[in-house]
Amino acid sequence: MSHRFEKLDPPHCLTKEEAQYMIDKAITRHNRNASLISIWLGSIVFAGFLDGMLRMVGKIPPFAGIDINIIKPIVDQLSV
Repeated sequence: MSHRFEKLDPPHCLTKEEAQYMIDKAITRHNRNASLISIWLGSIVFAGFLDGMLRMVGKIPPFAGIDINIIKPIVDQLSV
């Protein structure tokens, strides 16, 4: 099939090296952004876990009247 242009090489055409450079740059940016999101989410989850654990052992006072301290009931049962 013929086309109506003599040459299909526009001046804005990318070379393979330029295209590969753009792909590598996009992958690097994606990996950096994904890592930052993972760091933030992991930090939030770890902070929640640590808060719950410290409330459970009684190092942090109860919040909203919900006492999940397990150390005091265990000590009370052992001392009886």
